[in-house]
Amino acid sequence: MPEPRVPESLPTLAAVEAAVRQLGLGTEAVELHGGLCGWLAGGGALTPAWPAQVLVDAAIPAVTRDDVLDRLGRASAAQFEDRDFGFTLLLPPADAPLSARSGALFHWCRGFLGGFGLAAGKEPPLSEEGREALADLARLAAASAQDDGDEEDEEALAEIGEFVRVAALLIHGDCVLGPRHRQQLH
Repeated sequence: MPEPRVPESLPTLAAVEAAVRQLGLGTEAVELHGGLCGWLAGGGALTPAWPAQVLVDAAIPAVTRDDVLDRLGRASAAQFEDRDFGFTLLLPPADAPLSARSGALFHWCRGFLGGFGLAAGKEPPLSEEGREALADLARLAAASAQDDGDEEDEEALAEIGEFVRVAALLIHGDCVLGPRHRQQLH
């Protein structure tokens, strides 16, 4: 029996935040990851120039092999391709305040929508479920961070985070995996 594959891990949020600061990028680390994931889900290619493409700024230098942003790109692409659905969002840890975690999730969604729009264009090949998921992500992207709450709020945020993760996988399936599969059949 083959060993189960372990999906490639994302760099830590702190490492990505440091790389974003060092490069002087005008975004947060979570929004950059959301943008990268939207770019990949919309069919954008993972090249060394992905940060410049996702942030629409040709002045951003290309990633260098094995630097933090290169590892972020490779891990994200590998997670999208993981047959065990090992895709994860780059977000603050569970012990961060609820307001920080909910705000980060909404920023991730904003980034996803931007990257997706750039890669997929005006008429992406989305299923009805994919269109609904994209509309839900847009609603989340417009939401604001919630102040600290109770256990019920914690559970709701966990459910929303899981929904976002599955929505990104669904959209990637519609726009990347589905067309790839159809090409292989022809």
